Amino acid sequence: MGPLIPLEIITGHWDFVIALLIGGAFGYILEASGFSSSRMIAGVFYGYNFVVLRVFFTAMIVAMVGYLYFSYMGWIDMSLVFVLPTYLNSMLFGGFLMGLGFVIGGFCPGTSYTAAAIGKIDGVVFAGGVLLGIFIFSELFPFYEDFYVANNLGNVTIGEMIGVSNEVVAFAFVVIAIVAFYVTSIIEKKVRKNMTEYKFE
Repeated sequence: MGPLIPLEIITGHWDFVIALLIGGAFGYILEASGFSSSRMIAGVFYGYNFVVLRVFFTAMIVAMVGYLYFSYMGWIDMSLVFVLPTYLNSMLFGGFLMGLGFVIGGFCPGTSYTAAAIGKIDGVVFAGGVLLGIFIFSELFPFYEDFYVANNLGNVTIGEMIGVSNEVVAFAFVVIAIVAFYVTSIIEKKVRKNMTEYKFE
């Protein structure tokens, strides 16, 4: 049964080893999926490429359903799985800033390091911006700490927030994913067709 470290099946010294292995695998998957290309990533905002949405939606669904299945089989104790605390104000504002950077630069922090790792200049610049942003955030934190921790909802899940079970939430996201995949495939075909016609005019 897991989680492995909280239940002392393995020691906490494995933290960084596991993180390194997962990080390396995640980076490989990002690169294999083409996420080192800012044009591919930005394509989701222009309607000609929704690979980003499909890959991340698929990963989220697999992880969510996998956790529930493991819990059902008794392989993992969900009460011991760490859930990040929800600071609603700062998370909404941070999500807005990250989305803005996503549109402007074509990268998120993870994909920028994937691009930097294979030597892409735009990825290196963006990754450098991430480090600079972390430094500025840390240095100025005392000035906006009250805003950062405001509206703290605690270690809460979506199901707990809206008063439904995790199974209902997982089912809802599976349905949303299926609908999103279908709708975006239609949008993608239409936009690409228009782009092709425009090139020949």
